[in-house]
Amino acid sequence: MRIFFTGGSGKAGRHVATHLADLGHHVTNADLVPLRHPAVTDLRVDLTDVGETYSALAGLASFGELDLPEKPSYDAVVHFAAVPAILLTSDARTYAANVLSTYNVLEAATRLGVRKVVFASSETTYGICFAQGERRPQYLPVDEEHPTVPEDSYAMSKVANEVTARSFQARTGADIYGLRINNVIEPHEYAELFPAFLADPSLRRRNIFAYIDTRDLSRLVQRCLEVDGLGYEVFNVANADLSVAATTDEIRDRFYDGVEVRQPMGRDETFYSIDKARDLLAYAPEHSWRDVLPDPRAPAT
Repeated sequence: MRIFFTGGSGKAGRHVATHLADLGHHVTNADLVPLRHPAVTDLRVDLTDVGETYSALAGLASFGELDLPEKPSYDAVVHFAAVPAILLTSDARTYAANVLSTYNVLEAATRLGVRKVVFASSETTYGICFAQGERRPQYLPVDEEHPTVPEDSYAMSKVANEVTARSFQARTGADIYGLRINNVIEPHEYAELFPAFLADPSLRRRNIFAYIDTRDLSRLVQRCLEVDGLGYEVFNVANADLSVAATTDEIRDRFYDGVEVRQPMGRDETFYSIDKARDLLAYAPEHSWRDVLPDPRAPAT
């Protein structure tokens, strides 16, 4: 596929973009900062500028395409570009940049005939991660039907982007899939970050005790590109287990006392439900911090 990938130089994007390129896809990284990966084409684009966005999506991806009899079109757009959190710039700029860039990408992509768009939403849409004080889920596990009522500018922008994406899908009939991505973890971060998480599970409360390995995120995006015909869908994206050593029962008792539990859960099962991605995309996460670190709760051998 010829893929227009926005934000391919970011923490999550660089792993997903290179994974897709390694599969043999032609990936153009539309970003303000180059990725500088030999298998990915860099293109500097300000996605908050509608003219730049249209021009980039309608244009060539490399000098090699000059030798083709006619200019090719993009088969898919993967939109990861964003101000990635609060407190990096002003709240107003965060919201404006994220909402405007997503609108521009969706409008340009659909008007230019792209029939598959995958965009990054966020776990923050559930209103827990960046809340002032403490917010708890209305029920467990948190699935895609859980209300999305955030109070911070970043999560507000992601909810607005989901509404925008759904509207463009209704207008065009294209497949547009949103990914409510949980806390992105690179493989080297298990050794760096998780010992503290295992010692103090309260550090993971804002992430609903979940996480997503970049390798599993990459494979989920791959599945989104491979599975057609779903129309508009949003998917929670996480690994299958908790990001702490405490069990689900222990976490429920300590942090979620009185919160409704809607289905039985396994000993270490994520509270951030990934059943929908499993069912519709055949998503099967493969990685866990337990592959790298010893479980402090495991019996001695």
